[in-house]
Amino acid sequence: MVRWLFLDLNSYFASVEQELHPELRGKPIAVVPLMADTTFCIAASYEAKAFGVKTGTRVDEAKRMCPGLLCIQARHDHYVEYHHKIVDAVESCVPVHAVISIDEMVSKLTGSQQNTDKARSLALSIKATIREKVGSTLRCSIGLATNRFLAKVASDMQKPDGLTVIEQKDLPDILLTLQTRDFPGIGPRMEKRLQEHEIFTVKQLLDCSETTMRKIWGGVVGERFWHLLRGEDVEGLETHRRTVGHSHVLPPAERTNEGAFGVAQKLVHKAASRLRRMDYWCSSLALYMKFMNRAKWETHVNFVECQDTLTLLEALQRLWNGIPKTGKPLAVGVTLYNLVPDHLHNFGIFDEEKRTGLAQAMDKLNAKYGKMAVHFGGVSGRAAPTRIAFTSIPEMEDFEFDE
Repeated sequence: MVRWLFLDLNSYFASVEQELHPELRGKPIAVVPLMADTTFCIAASYEAKAFGVKTGTRVDEAKRMCPGLLCIQARHDHYVEYHHKIVDAVESCVPVHAVISIDEMVSKLTGSQQNTDKARSLALSIKATIREKVGSTLRCSIGLATNRFLAKVASDMQKPDGLTVIEQKDLPDILLTLQTRDFPGIGPRMEKRLQEHEIFTVKQLLDCSETTMRKIWGGVVGERFWHLLRGEDVEGLETHRRTVGHSHVLPPAERTNEGAFGVAQKLVHKAASRLRRMDYWCSSLALYMKFMNRAKWETHVNFVECQDTLTLLEALQRLWNGIPKTGKPLAVGVTLYNLVPDHLHNFGIFDEEKRTGLAQAMDKLNAKYGKMAVHFGGVSGRAAPTRIAFTSIPEMEDFEFDE
């Protein structure tokens, strides 16, 4: 029995380029932000990876490593377009529980889908559907497991085009071939901390007691990690927060679209701050409006998991652009949902630390000087071409005005 399906697209940007340009198929290519040897590769095809080229490799070094390497300047609008096509293709097979990044998504299996044979057939169906409906060169690795954490681990165990299953009976043996860094949540600093406790292998990690892991991680995260490694679904061990939201009845002076938007922005600030204090991430935002004529309106938007205020304000702006001309607003509310605790969050392709770090710095200043001492102003016009950055996947319409 398995409960989660984790999908990871293989060499996504490079694969999209090869899909759009058949002459690039079977050739080593690197996707770069601009055509300069001093920049870095943001993606590499598997033909280039065979020479050691990977994300973050400097272009001039990549060319030395891989003679004949073809550099392609990134076209983010195409990657966004294909992302939405892939999400639709997966949705035609199984509901997508959360979009983790532009090339990762996760589904929670229910009912008969949890049967391992049926889950495996479902995974193969997803692969075939992506090839048939989106593109023949697009491949993905899928992990099936008893919890979301191990499903992510499984998706990384066989690439490209892999399908790995981790059932309860497979534990712990299937994990013993891995390195501690193969687990989400164990980066360079955490690895160093483990080594300071004389833990160098996965076996040594698995031999730790629940109490020891709590001590190493410095809190309940270590305890949760202990349960996750044993295949337990953490959501079943504790109350899992589902939503964070705020609403407000507008004072008479604010009963205009401009006034309501200002209040909605403040509610997003408050909700985002609460989200970070709770150590949660979200992947959906809902906007609720009530009007003086008793009409009601509600809409939502999905995005890559985030917890920073700026990304959430951008999501609010996208929703606000569709507000109906129904009359004077009376009340406004925002809700963050599809929440994920920090220990289950997987970082995307791009560096999320800048926006998250900015949000945390703002939290510290607000804690010292007042809740809204530091905050973002209104969202202004676009000042630079749209890019897939941090945790935000733009809508295709966002590219219409880029020149």
